[in-house]
Amino acid sequence: MEWLIPVIVVVAIVVIIGIYLWATYNSLVTLNVRVDEAWSDVTVQLKRRADLIPNLIEAVKGYAAHEKAVFENVTRARAETLQAQGPAEASAAENHMQQALKSIFAVAEAYPQLQASQNFLSLQSELVDTEDKIQASRRFYNGGVRELNTKVKVFPNTLFVRGLGFHERAFFEVAEAAAIAEPPRVQF
Repeated sequence: MEWLIPVIVVVAIVVIIGIYLWATYNSLVTLNVRVDEAWSDVTVQLKRRADLIPNLIEAVKGYAAHEKAVFENVTRARAETLQAQGPAEASAAENHMQQALKSIFAVAEAYPQLQASQNFLSLQSELVDTEDKIQASRRFYNGGVRELNTKVKVFPNTLFVRGLGFHERAFFEVAEAAAIAEPPRVQF
């Protein structure tokens, strides 16, 4: 009977460790899925904006056909956004897109008739709404990445989670934070 107490203690420790590993694994899977879902939301919003760009270009092109370089830059930035694979490439594409949009809105400011066009105003409103949604999606994604990365890095998780296939994820950061501080707007 003396041996029963040490066996119970060992079994209890093994059960506690098993429960901890089970709970940790399940929470990491949940966080991983949440981050994947959040990234999907970001890409949906980036695609939505990319789909608005051709209409915006056509609206401006009618008034400023001689601004060929601006339209080419916007088209190139749109293609780069659609081809981006992962947060790092999307961040680079986001920087180029913001610069391209600024240039197209700078061109638009020079044409009062364009600024009064209902089509242009509608497109601009949709673009501002989409930019807001991109920022919200980015914040949600980065929050999920923060939670996942913290869970992967804390002790004792760091001892075994990488062996289970979990790793840190990249934040969706933009090199020029000022470029995305607010959505592109045209002042009338």
